[in-house]
Amino acid sequence: MLLGVDTGGTFTDFVLLGDDGVRLHKTLSTPDAPERAILEGIREMGLEAAVAAGRLRIVHGSTVATNAALERKGVRTAYVANAGLADVLTLARQNRNQLYELTPEPVPPPVPRELCLEVSARLDASGREAEALTASAIANVVAEIDAIDPEAVAINLLYAWLDPAQEKALEEALECATPGRRFISRSSFVLPQYREYERGIATWLNAWLGPRVEGYLERLQAGLAPCSLAIMQSSGGTMAAEVASKRAVNLLISGPAGGLAGARAVAGTAGSERLLTFDMGGTSTDVALIDGEVELSSEGRLGPWPVAVPMLDIHTIGAGGGSIASIDAGGALKVGPESAGAAPGPACYGRGGVAATVTDANVVLGRLPAHAALGGSLALDVDAARRAVSGLAAALGLDLMTTAHGILDVANEHMAQALRVMSIERGRDPRELVLCCFGGAGGLHLCDLAEALGMHQAMVPSYAGVLSALGMLVARPERQLVRSLRAELAALQPDDLQRIREELMAAGRLELEQEGLDAAELEEEAFLEVRYRGQAFALTLPFTGQRDAIEAAFHRDHRQRYGHALGTAVEVVNVRVRLRAKGEQLALPKLAAGAPGLPLTRVEVSGSGPAVPVYDRETLCAGQQLMGPALVTETTATSLIARGWHAEVDRTGNLLLARTES
Repeated sequence: MLLGVDTGGTFTDFVLLGDDGVRLHKTLSTPDAPERAILEGIREMGLEAAVAAGRLRIVHGSTVATNAALERKGVRTAYVANAGLADVLTLARQNRNQLYELTPEPVPPPVPRELCLEVSARLDASGREAEALTASAIANVVAEIDAIDPEAVAINLLYAWLDPAQEKALEEALECATPGRRFISRSSFVLPQYREYERGIATWLNAWLGPRVEGYLERLQAGLAPCSLAIMQSSGGTMAAEVASKRAVNLLISGPAGGLAGARAVAGTAGSERLLTFDMGGTSTDVALIDGEVELSSEGRLGPWPVAVPMLDIHTIGAGGGSIASIDAGGALKVGPESAGAAPGPACYGRGGVAATVTDANVVLGRLPAHAALGGSLALDVDAARRAVSGLAAALGLDLMTTAHGILDVANEHMAQALRVMSIERGRDPRELVLCCFGGAGGLHLCDLAEALGMHQAMVPSYAGVLSALGMLVARPERQLVRSLRAELAALQPDDLQRIREELMAAGRLELEQEGLDAAELEEEAFLEVRYRGQAFALTLPFTGQRDAIEAAFHRDHRQRYGHALGTAVEVVNVRVRLRAKGEQLALPKLAAGAPGLPLTRVEVSGSGPAVPVYDRETLCAGQQLMGPALVTETTATSLIARGWHAEVDRTGNLLLARTES
């Protein structure tokens, strides 16, 4: 049996694929010890015997690295650089976050100055040794590390991506001095490419978060033994837990990556390959564009830091079902980024929450029916939701319903802006795409967001409330490797690029073979990161091997993204390869074309006119038509089909929405 597990800020989701079909489950997350919620969920599903017999293969999307980074809960980490370069991470890129702020608040450096160490050694820009790394220099670093006694060490030396020998010598010396005592991360392992600041941040993040991730995965593996455990990477593929424990920086959007894998697989059953997706969970909303494939980026960010490792191109904002509504210093209503999380959660959870949240506003407005049970078991406390929103309404001088609508309007505008970033700002017309929602709260906001972007087609996929966990089941074991090149395309010989490609492929095959995979069955792809000479950022193109075709494709993509193309020389920055094993073929159950499901009841939904019918999604049949306004409930989510929209149920249970009124 195959079990997908996605740990979110509020709920931990489970999707089990076995001989008897698909089973879903949700349990409240336990942020202080995320593995506890996973083990509790397995017990609630009655899978202890399957675990004991080793009959489960588990794929997990983890938020441990993300949460530790956002909450600044990494370990005490030393940073080792070349002489004179200890302050690189503090100096950063000198970009101003607020252009016209003359007295910005000082930003704390990633690594305190007393933990920044220097070593007398250097390579030049060609990778040749300009200053040798001597035994005495190594001994000095080891002694300094012993004196400050950090939990982790990040090593980032100039041009180590050309020759990692000096970094490896330091790593070996530190390991020998205190075997297994400290987590050691070197840049030539984490991100072997140019730009010392971005490479340094990635290496520091890997070291800073590594012990947290390593400890968590060790505890989880111990609880799941003897079952195999794979971890979702930010790039959309999986890796064995033993490998993931050394690559914390590659797990920063592990859960959202699963959602996109699930969205692509499920939407594909409906013939939809061009999607604008939003995953609205309890704490945040993740937005992405799928045009056949999900786009990758090496320019992602987490909080204030760039994350240059390969990751799916996802834009995340702090607007989820648990986002807290409050009044800002100017007296205006604001929503998020603070969240009620899983404990105590929104007021309607009845677990002690008192702040008004987006979920509470949906309850007050009737969009979440009073009889609904979140996750199948958590009953709604409507009175608590009304009290929370009433308190905010009194402070604003508004009535209850106006305040609840205001909370949703503000949250929707935040999400609509994120959707514009991923579509309009990337040269894509959202009206040509299908808006696809998932996450427990996504279906309640789908029609509002589609209307805000002028879109006429939308979709609530099957298993929308647990789609990230479902995506874990279809994700494939994967490796992505990169090497910097920085050479003009016209000056390169075809053999130069091909040689680098083959060297990277060979390294990737070896890593995957060590996980027990057959190299002969791997799917291999190569990409080039290309830019105009002098540009700071690059576009990623498939590596075709033909220089003229590469250049023509770059000009075309640049024109689409930025509206123009130049006659400037074209430069290849990085060569990147991706190797993927075969994935699980997801066969979703087909719905029968029987008698249409009838409404369970009718409820009052503010702003929707007469009482609105409420349907149980499990009773709907293939081909059934639903006219808005209507509510569709299921164990893991609730969806609102707004007035002016209608939905059709397809053979695999997807709700395909179309706008009937402009």
